[in-house]
Amino acid sequence: MSKSSGRWLKEHFSDPYVKKSWEDGYRSRAAYKLTELQKKYRFIKPNMRVVDLGAAPGSWSQVAVQHIGKRGTLIALDLLEIDPIPNVTFLQGDFTEETAYQKLIAELGDQAADLILSDMAPNMSGNKTSDQINSLALTELAYDFAKNTLALHGHFVSKVFQGPGLDQLIRAAKLNFTKVHLCKPDASRDRSPEHFLVCLDFKKGCL
Repeated sequence: MSKSSGRWLKEHFSDPYVKKSWEDGYRSRAAYKLTELQKKYRFIKPNMRVVDLGAAPGSWSQVAVQHIGKRGTLIALDLLEIDPIPNVTFLQGDFTEETAYQKLIAELGDQAADLILSDMAPNMSGNKTSDQINSLALTELAYDFAKNTLALHGHFVSKVFQGPGLDQLIRAAKLNFTKVHLCKPDASRDRSPEHFLVCLDFKKGCL
C-alpha cells in the first residue's frame, strides 16, 4: 500500500461523517451534504418527481426518498450498478450518452420533474484544471437537462467545482431561476474543490 493510500484510508475511517453514515444506514458520507442543503433551502417536498443524476452508491436517493414519501417518484441514474432502494427506480447508463438521456425521458413520460439532483463528478485525474473543466461540462449537461424537463417552480441542485466558466453558468441560472445559491456544506471536505449550486423556482419559458 502506498503512503498516499494509507493516508486516505486513515482520513476516511476517522471521518465523523463516515462513521455517522454507518450508524444511520446511509451508503456514503455524501448523504449529509444533501441533508445540509435540504435543511437550509427546503427544496425536497412530499410527492415530488425527482431525478438523481450520478446517483451511485445511492446515498442522495436514500435522503431524497425519505422526503418525497411513497407517493413521490424518484428516478436515479448512474454509470455504475446500484443496489436497490425501496421506491427508487434505477437506470444504468452514461448520462453523457444519448441512450441514457432517452432512458430518463422515457421514464419521466409526459410528466415534468419537480427536482433535478446531480452529484456527478468526472474521473479525477489529479490535474485541477482538467478536472474542473470536465466537472463543469457535466454540470452544464445536467443544467440543460433540467431546463428541458423541470416543471414550473421546479428546482435544480448540482455539484460544481469552482473555476473558469462557473460564473457564466451562475449568471445563466439567475435568468432561469428566481433564487440561485452557491455554497459548501460542512460535510464537504475542506480540501475538496466541490461546491453546490442550488437553483430554486424555475421560471419555465425563460430559456
